[in-house]
This record gives sequence, structure tokens and C-alpha cells, in this order.
Amino acid sequence: MAAPKKGAVGPLVGAVVQGTNSTRFLVFDSKTAELLSHHQVELTQEFPREGWVEQDPKEILQSVYECIERTCEKLDEVNVDIANIKAIGVSNQRETTVIWDKLTGEPLYNAVVWLDLRTQSTVENLSKKIPGNNNFVKSKTGLPLSTYFSAVKLRWMLDNVRNVQKAVEEGRALFGTIDSWLIWSMTGGVNGGVHCTDVTNASRTMLFNIHSLEWDKELCDFFEIPMNILPNVWSSSEIYGLMKSGALEGVPISGCLGDQSAALVGQMCFQEGQAKNTYGTGCFLLCNTGRKCVFSEHGLLTTVAYKLGRDKPVCYALEGSVAIAGAVIRWLRDNLGIIETSEEVEKLAKEAGTSYGCYFVPAFSGLYAPYWEPSARGIICGLTHFTNKYHIAFAALEAVCFQTREILDAMNRDCGIPLTHLQVDGAMTNNNILMQLQADILHIPVVKSSMSETTALGAAMAAGAAEGIGVWSLEPENLSAITMERFEPQIQATESDIRYATWKKAVMKSMGWVTAQSSENGDTAIFSSLPLGFFVVSSMIMLIGARYISGIP
Repeated sequence: MAAPKKGAVGPLVGAVVQGTNSTRFLVFDSKTAELLSHHQVELTQEFPREGWVEQDPKEILQSVYECIERTCEKLDEVNVDIANIKAIGVSNQRETTVIWDKLTGEPLYNAVVWLDLRTQSTVENLSKKIPGNNNFVKSKTGLPLSTYFSAVKLRWMLDNVRNVQKAVEEGRALFGTIDSWLIWSMTGGVNGGVHCTDVTNASRTMLFNIHSLEWDKELCDFFEIPMNILPNVWSSSEIYGLMKSGALEGVPISGCLGDQSAALVGQMCFQEGQAKNTYGTGCFLLCNTGRKCVFSEHGLLTTVAYKLGRDKPVCYALEGSVAIAGAVIRWLRDNLGIIETSEEVEKLAKEAGTSYGCYFVPAFSGLYAPYWEPSARGIICGLTHFTNKYHIAFAALEAVCFQTREILDAMNRDCGIPLTHLQVDGAMTNNNILMQLQADILHIPVVKSSMSETTALGAAMAAGAAEGIGVWSLEPENLSAITMERFEPQIQATESDIRYATWKKAVMKSMGWVTAQSSENGDTAIFSSLPLGFFVVSSMIMLIGARYISGIP
């Protein structure tokens, strides 16, 4: 006789977390915030040319369905009734751009990923059209004109992909960031799928007015984007539609947040001045600025933090965005082959104990905040015959921490009140060497949540709190307390400052490597004469010999 299904303490809420490297589906108890089960699928990234980064939208969608089905099977195995899942939230990699055919449901081109650099010449041409005394793009969107955001990726597709051009001409094309593609597909696709996005994702397109919370005609005209292909913009917490297939058919999708906004919610940074740093593929520091837009004077972005209900107020954030964090560890694994799993980097770094003067600037996609310098490329410098893979692993972790200090310093200058500690989350926070390095380099305590899946938690909270769902209270007195682990600085501030100053010298050396033409064509350009011990990452192995990378004496 089959064992009876057991109910969890409270209603359950699921969360799709669609990231750059992987997709996850997680199920939480809405009363305790306990994570009950999850499943993860790693994704393929395609690099058709140097600086180009693409993903298959169908692979992304299939990974979501697989994660949902496997998680439901795991719940069934422990006798948890999936009928208790009352809502689903979606969190996603932001800016990544998809265009698909609304009649067939087929993508018209690969997803162009947020890290992609092919649009640099597009950016340079557009920047010449912005009046020097009236940067209406930044004043309306809070964003600098950059390859990072969706509008220029969409413009590139419209200029270069005949399938896209034809579909737009015939009224068949739909545009969206990853959240839009997933929600449209999961709510029926060609059979009545809901074409929508939320305010946080819309605010990363460079087509959205963050003051009026609407698509902006002047911006769309500037980028020459037809407005009829854009999704409807909703709040981050309301019922968008129902799942139309699979184990969770009929369950409402009622939460949607860009991944960094979801992490801000999951960290419960609901008060003005609260901040968090997420270590994922990139690194993203967000500070809640409440109901007012604060414009940075130090290279940060102004963005929509969340709007947790149709009739709820919008909240904004200052954001420091770093392109490469966890991605540098994947690069060590997949490109250099000095580790077999991402977890090994902590072991190598621990054995080294120091980088021995080796500095790594992982500017694989140029430099984001606070520089916004697309001509930069990755370098490793300070190499000697003594340098081996252990020191390079340590330098890679230090690079993540130095980049965080750069955006934290900018945040402190913009806000006027320095942060006294840093709340952190994301997969990389499981690396204790990284967390201790971060505390040492910032010289403030780093506070890590015991719940590393705060992005998923934020999406689940938004979904469960939606009107018509109401299984998750966001009232302060009802929010579950989460235990924290604290890392205190263990080195003198002067030592931290010396290492940081040397890092800044390396950053300056990384700039000016490529022109717009070379980044678009995939060719290398502008190599200056280099001082001894200074090497471009892409030719590093050839220059210093594989034996030193491998740690062979």
C-alpha cells in the first residue's frame, strides 16, 4: 500500500531561477522559508566569434521544464504533495535578448547574452547622436549607453538577421528578455501565451522610462525599435497566467524579478540604505534607495529594484555591475583546464595562501562599473617563473574581491554613508576563502546568509505574496529570520590598501586593447609594448609555458 502524501507545514511556492550558467527550480515552504527540494541543469554557452556570447532559447526553456519535473519527482519521493504548490515565481538573467515568432513559437535567432560585445560599433554610432548637454537616454533609463543592455542587442538583430527583419515586417515577431520568453511559453505559447515582463526586467532594456514606468516612444524612436514587438509591463508580483503543461499544470505564475532584484528581495533589503552583493556569473551590488531615483556620479546604474504588486509603490536601487565573477572560475575550468570542478578553486587558493604578486583582471567582456570601458580585455600580470596554477587560482578569487571593492567605494561616495558591513549571497559565497578575502580587502565584515539561494527565495516571496495567491506575507513581523555567518577582516587596512592600489594599476593596463571594428569582427587589435612579466590572458600559456600553469617545477 502506498504511503500517504504528507503535507508541508504551509503552502508551497516554486521558483524558477534561470541564470547564465544554469537553470534551477526550487520549492519553498511559504510559512518558514525552508527549501524543500530543487533541481539544477547546467547550460551551454556558444561563442561563435571572439566577444560574441549566445545561448539557445529552446535549450533554456527545456531546462526549465526539466528542472520543474525533476523537482516534483523528488518531492513525490519524500511524500510531499505537489498539489500544495500554489504559485511559481520567475527570476532570470537580465538583458539577454530573445526574438521569436509568435505564430510558430520558434526563436528567430539565438539569445544574445548580456555579456556579448558584438554591438560596440552600434553603441559608438548611437552615442554620437546623443546631445552632449542632454543625455536623455541616461536621464530616462538610469543606464549608460553600453553593449550590456537589450536595446543595442535588439538593434543589431534588426540590422543583421534577415529572419528577424522579415518577421518584424510581417507582424510575427515578439521581443523579450528571458523572463518574457519563459512566461509566454509556459502560459501557452502560440496557444494564448502571455507576452509580458516586469518593471525590473524592463528597466534593463534601455527602452523603458523608469520614472513613468512605461516603454518610452522617444527611446524606441532613437534605437529604431518598433513598439509593437515589446511585451506588456506588469508589476513584479501579480498573476500573469497559468502553467499550461507538465506536473504543475494550472499553477499560477505570479512573481517575476530580474535576478539581482530577486536577490535584494530574498535578502529582505526592503529599507532605504540596505544593500546586498550577489556573486554569480557576474557580481552585482545593489543598494535600496527607496521611492526616489538616485543618479550616480561614480559609474553606478540607477535601476528599478521592485514593485511588489500592481497598486504597490515602485522602489529603486543604485547598482554596481561587474561582468565577470563566477565566470572566471568557469574559465579556469573550461578554457585553461587547471581545475576539473568549480569547487576545486578553493582548495588551490588555500594551498597557495597568496597570489605572490600575481594580479588577474578578468575583463573578458570589457569593464563594467565603475569604468564602463568596452576596450578593456583580460590580463594576468606580475608573473614570474615561480607562478603556478595555485597562485593564479588565488589571483582569480582576489579579482572578484577587488572588483567588489571598486563598486562598494563608488556606492559609498554616491550614498554619503559608508556601509558598515556587506550582505552577500550567490553560489560563490560557499567558498570560505573568497569570503575571508572579501572581508580583508573591504576591511569591513562580510555577512553571509545561511540561505545561499536568496535569488530563488525572492522570486518565491514575490509569487506567494501576489494578490489572489496570498500565501506569503511580506510584513516585517512575519518574515522568517535567517541565520548569518560573519567574516571579520584579518589583515591590517594598510596591507589591504597596498594590494588594492596594485590591482588598480593592473586595471589601467587592461584598457585600450581593442577597437569597435576588432570587437565586431572578432579580430585582435591595438597591442602596445608590454613591460616584463605582463601578459595578455589569451596568449598566456604560450608565453609562460604550460609547465608553470600546471604547477610542475
